[in-house]
Formats: sequence, C-alpha cells, structure tokens
Amino acid sequence: MRQPPIVTLPLFAELDRLLLDLLRTLTPDEWERPTLAPRWRVMDVALHLLDGNLRTLSMLRDGHFGVAPTGDMSTHSGLVEFLNQLNADWIAATRRLSPAVVTWLLELSGREYAAFLQTLDPWAPAAFAVAWAGEAESANWFHVAREYTEKWHHQQQIRQAIGRGEDVLLAPALYEPYLQTSMRALPHHYRTVLAPEGTQLRVRLSGPAPGEWQLERTADHWALTPERPTPDATVTIDGEVAWRLFSNELDPAEAARHVHTEGEQWLGEKILDLVAVMV
Repeated sequence: MRQPPIVTLPLFAELDRLLLDLLRTLTPDEWERPTLAPRWRVMDVALHLLDGNLRTLSMLRDGHFGVAPTGDMSTHSGLVEFLNQLNADWIAATRRLSPAVVTWLLELSGREYAAFLQTLDPWAPAAFAVAWAGEAESANWFHVAREYTEKWHHQQQIRQAIGRGEDVLLAPALYEPYLQTSMRALPHHYRTVLAPEGTQLRVRLSGPAPGEWQLERTADHWALTPERPTPDATVTIDGEVAWRLFSNELDPAEAARHVHTEGEQWLGEKILDLVAVMV
C-alpha cells in the first residue's frame, strides 16, 4: 500500500526564519562551539546549510553540477565518500566568511531555494532518490521532505551546541513532519531482519510529538501498514532524543537508554541503529 505524502513545503520559510533569528543572536564564542557533528562547529553547520541552498539551486534549478563525481557512484560507500569530500572542500573554502556574511547569504539563498522547491511537481521523479529509504527513484515530495529533515536536524545541532532553544524545533508542527519522514526509513532498515510472514512491530514515540507506526513482515519484505493488530513487539523511543538517533548522533549503547522494547526483544533491537540521513 502506497503511503500518503508528507507535506513539508509550507514549513521551510518558518524553519529558515527561526534559524536566521537564532544566528543573529550568537556571540563569537557560540559560533565556535562544537556540535554533535564530528569535527564541525556551529559555523561549519551554518556553512553546510548554505551549501545545501546553493548546491540545490545550481544543480536542480540551473542544471550546473560543477564538480564531476569521483569514485564508484554506484555504491553507497562511494557516494558517501564523494559527498564527504565535497563538504570538506566547501567548509575549508568558506571558513574565511564572517558570521554576518554567512547569515546574510543564508537569508538570500533560502528565499530562492524555497521558491524553487515550489516549482517542482510533487509526484514527478526527483533528481536524487532518498537512498536511506531504499528507493531507487523517489517522488519530488519525498525529496522535499528529505531536505526538510536535513534543514531541521542541522538547525537542531546548532541549538543543542549553544544550549538554548532546542524546544523550539520540538514543537509538534515542526517536529512531526521530521519524524514522519524519518520513519519512512523503517522498512528498508529492517530488510535484513528475518521473521515469519505477518510478524508485526509497533514503534511509538513519546514526548513532544507522540506518534505510532506499525511495521509488518510480508512474504519477502517489511512494509509500513495502517493495520493495528496486537504486535509481536512494541518499541517506545524517547521523543526528546529521537532526532539524535535518526541522524546517527547516538551510539547504540546510549540509544538503548532511551529505547524500551516490550515483547520480542530481538525484534526491537534493530531500531537502535536506525539512520535517516546520508552517512
């Protein structure tokens, strides 16, 4: 059964407004605070967000890809290695920009970025598939939702690093779409978990944006289902930290302290390394 689309496009302007309002209050010390992203400080995360705006406009709006891919792009590891090098090159080159200039460029490019997303046919094939959901081809609405999760979690990294305002993005209107999109990773993530046909796993999120998802094993794959029979296992995740789990910022041991499984324990264990970002 095809899952309904997740509507995120109307939220980009508000997400950008909150980011700009925050960045304009940062002290020089706060711009250099370390974040949950390895080796990245607040400035680096802001520069990465700027790169996302400009790269999308260049590639998808203007058809200019600039840097030719290196390595084997047919493999996940090859793609990740290439993207990591692009990110490192960008950060090194743009570190000479001031916080005021970075904030100004984020404001200008963010408006153009959001305007471009509005032009996309939601059901047309996206230029880039959502790999962490196991898709070889994705509709534009899913690509846009994936972009929303990127902007959401990178802004939350900044808020977590400076120790203020984390609850702003945990408001249900902004957090629920992030969670709904991230949970589309579940069937692909569970693809290696063997279970009898009909096995059911329920995933619950507590906290500021509570939600519930049901995963069912069919003859040859796992699928999200609207059915709600008694599950074989129920996994409850602390919603306050769920975003860190889904963005690969909690190791399994730490994640286990925020995840509780009732029923078949082996069925719930796989949730501890769920990732809904490109890594």
